[in-house]
Amino acid sequence: MSRYEARCKRLRSALRRSGADALLVTSFTNVTYLTGFTGDDSYLLVGPREEVLVSDPRYTTQLGDECPGLRVHIRPPGESMFDAVTRVARSAAVKRLGVEGDSMSVGLHQRLAAAMPQAELSVTDGLVEQLRLIKDADEISEIRRAVAQAEKAFAVVRAGLHREQSEKQVVDSLEMQLRTFGAKCSSFPPIVATGPRAALPHAQPTEHTIAESPFVLIDWGADSGLYKSDLTRVLLTGRIPAKFEKIYKVVLKAQLRAIEAIKPGASCHEVDAVARTVISQAGFGKYFGHGLGHGIGLDIHEGPRLARGQDLQLKPGMVVTVEPGIYLPGFGGVRIEDDVLVTRSGCEVLTSVEKELADVVAIV
Repeated sequence: MSRYEARCKRLRSALRRSGADALLVTSFTNVTYLTGFTGDDSYLLVGPREEVLVSDPRYTTQLGDECPGLRVHIRPPGESMFDAVTRVARSAAVKRLGVEGDSMSVGLHQRLAAAMPQAELSVTDGLVEQLRLIKDADEISEIRRAVAQAEKAFAVVRAGLHREQSEKQVVDSLEMQLRTFGAKCSSFPPIVATGPRAALPHAQPTEHTIAESPFVLIDWGADSGLYKSDLTRVLLTGRIPAKFEKIYKVVLKAQLRAIEAIKPGASCHEVDAVARTVISQAGFGKYFGHGLGHGIGLDIHEGPRLARGQDLQLKPGMVVTVEPGIYLPGFGGVRIEDDVLVTRSGCEVLTSVEKELADVVAIV
């Protein structure tokens, strides 16, 4: 049994528990997870005994290469996706059809309900995403590859960093190096923010130069082809401001404490609270306004979430970011981010870029 067949088997068990006979998968990412197909504009019907992928002639050859043995319905020119899906669902004689509430539009739901009065439509919540929480060995290997690509690219960019470079130029160089080391692309638009702009957690790169501030925040990751990595470091490019040194040490302490707390059975909110307590006790609690971290995998942001109110318990195979930050308007921000695998006995930090204060001096 292939890993994709095993995933669909687990999904059928979840479907039975939900009371649905079949699931129409409309999230392209979930289609990839369940079949290995890397194209888009295609839906998957997971029925009681088999799966049918609905696609179009552009992908006929690709489907044969990536999904041998998978039953496919290639809609001919002139047949809409809606018509193709309803035809496949009707032929499967589905009485209760589950649909993905997070990806199906209200309009498509209404049209399906009208076109299939013999079937009851049931909106499901994260059935496939729940399966994706736990990464298998192949997925973890792909994430490791994405981490290695990101780290190699960063090492080259850091070594060539100079004061005349703009934030945008650093981003451009980083994206080029990611591809040089085998990545398909960046896993998200990299963030490069100097000085006061580092107080913007999602700053857009500008023409501000490295010389304008003694530090620069860089948030980047690699897309290995399917799986992602996500890292953040702050580099010193001038004399260390006393305030910067203080907040950097607080953030690093918070991150290290949180990583120590990651283990099977720990809840996501408990791990978040460990870092948040360190930052709050140092007097910077109101300047840490986002969750501690998120899952990574096929998507750069997926479950689980390390944040307040998240009761989910960590399990071996989950991969999360740990990225506490302090953001001081008008001064700048510090965020330190690593990718962490939950193991049977605790956790493994997958990323290895140095982060002690003495190690982040990039220009002297």
